[in-house]
Amino acid sequence: MGKDKLRRFAENATFANMVQPTFEEAFRTEHLLKGNWHSNFFKNANPLVLELGCGKGEYAYQLGKEYLDRNFLGVDIKGARMWKGAKMAIQDGLTNIGFLRTRIEFIQSFFAPDEVSEIWITFPDPQLNKNRRRKRLTASGFLNTYRQFLKPDGIVHLKTDSHILHHYTKALIEQNGLKLLACTNDLYNSEFAGDTHYITTHYESIFKAQGIPITYLRFTLSKNGPITEPVIDEEALTLQLKELNLR
Repeated sequence: MGKDKLRRFAENATFANMVQPTFEEAFRTEHLLKGNWHSNFFKNANPLVLELGCGKGEYAYQLGKEYLDRNFLGVDIKGARMWKGAKMAIQDGLTNIGFLRTRIEFIQSFFAPDEVSEIWITFPDPQLNKNRRRKRLTASGFLNTYRQFLKPDGIVHLKTDSHILHHYTKALIEQNGLKLLACTNDLYNSEFAGDTHYITTHYESIFKAQGIPITYLRFTLSKNGPITEPVIDEEALTLQLKELNLR
């Protein structure tokens, strides 16, 4: 392990805005902060917004700077990456931004019913291998988990350069009768480019510089019935997108 990574891990341990539970504290148990993020961590009643798979935490950090009346929590397992967002938030004195180091698979251990108002999923791994599709952060298994702690009709945002993931998620939304609030195959040439959508991550900046269109979906998660996987021929979709020089 590189010295820089070790230094970041050591510094993370001193950050008041970083929560790093052990495996035993996260796996099939209830963390002490579950149901207590407002009172014990952020110490206010403002809406709680998650960024799942936050990487360096740039999106959570930028959102926190923009909206001081909301709390933002970046979630990822890569502590050396999240160090950047946590460090910037501390340097700027932004107490409405925090970070949770854990696997998304354990997310249910950390949040109580109706504790979260919104979820951002920014440029996740599209998991293109057909045997790993259940690991997509918008797969039915994850959405069924999210809605256990999202407020009624809580909002989920997906920004991705993967048109396959975009189409898959849109098909899932339609099949399960979820409410679609926004949808575009080219965010920065659409009516949805304003508001917070102009905020870019490191990788998004690279994609934009390469001329790769960014897709965006915004939808709500209802509490009614189980969410199921969409019926979609991804192999045929992949071939269609290749013909259009998309991925």
